[in-house]
Amino acid sequence: QVHVAESGGGLVQAGGSLRLSCADPRVILSVFSSDNVAWYRQTPGNLRELVASVTSGGGTRYADSVKGRFTISKDNARKRVLLQMNNLKPEDTGVYYCNIDRRGSRYWGQGTQVTVQG
Repeated sequence: QVHVAESGGGLVQAGGSLRLSCADPRVILSVFSSDNVAWYRQTPGNLRELVASVTSGGGTRYADSVKGRFTISKDNARKRVLLQMNNLKPEDTGVYYCNIDRRGSRYWGQGTQVTVQG
């Protein structure tokens, strides 16, 4: 069973920083190393939108709105993916969901709230 554990959300002032973590502590290392992982964001009344993703090979992709401010990284040794968010803006507010793409199946976390006050 896949257990997607998210952490790191919170309340921050505009211009501040947060770091989100997505981990699956029960998975064996060789499996996590082959995962593709992404962070999505959802606001009320809207669909989830892709914020950033990282492939098993280390390739990254970002939404235009976060380029230059957010950095996604995959730490295979700790079986986690980090999303470093700097220079946060009120429009970054939302529930952030981690998605793990493992061997063709996708698994979602419960989401973590990020609120940026301007």
